Amino acid sequence: MGGTGGRRIVAGVSGSLGSLTALHRAAAEARVTGAELWAVLAWEPPGGDIPHRGGGCPPPLAATWRAMAGERLQDALDAAFGSAGPGVPLQALTGRGKPGKVLIATADRADDLLVVGAGARGRLRRAAWPSVARYCVARADCPVLTVPPSPLRDALEAVHRRNVWNLPLDTRQLVD
Repeated sequence: MGGTGGRRIVAGVSGSLGSLTALHRAAAEARVTGAELWAVLAWEPPGGDIPHRGGGCPPPLAATWRAMAGERLQDALDAAFGSAGPGVPLQALTGRGKPGKVLIATADRADDLLVVGAGARGRLRRAAWPSVARYCVARADCPVLTVPPSPLRDALEAVHRRNVWNLPLDTRQLVD
């Protein structure tokens, strides 16, 4: 998936708060270094290719899912940067496959910088959701920058728990 000759900052994007935090950091790195920002979203057919016993995913379905991945990536870019954009040259790419493999295939040059969210913390979360960041750190041929979760994540999770349990929310608790 290599491309142009200039330096690239490749950012893994899923649309999660952690990936948007990593995307902002990647854009900042691109601004400082004069690099091009490559935002990459990996996608797989629901259930993988297993449901289609006759072989791979039928092309019409694959085209639909690829288009949906493109829309999801554009939504994430809009959420991160709005109409102003990141302020650096941007390539928005989708790739079919596991996120780690797609990111490693895209960030395939020694002078690339791969930026990913650090992912879930805690044993249960790590067991349930394998870490893309760990996969990339172990296998990348370029430097990998893992970005810790946004400080807002804990506050948002607390608000979500209160909403789920229908508990009153005092917004003064959210202000430091």
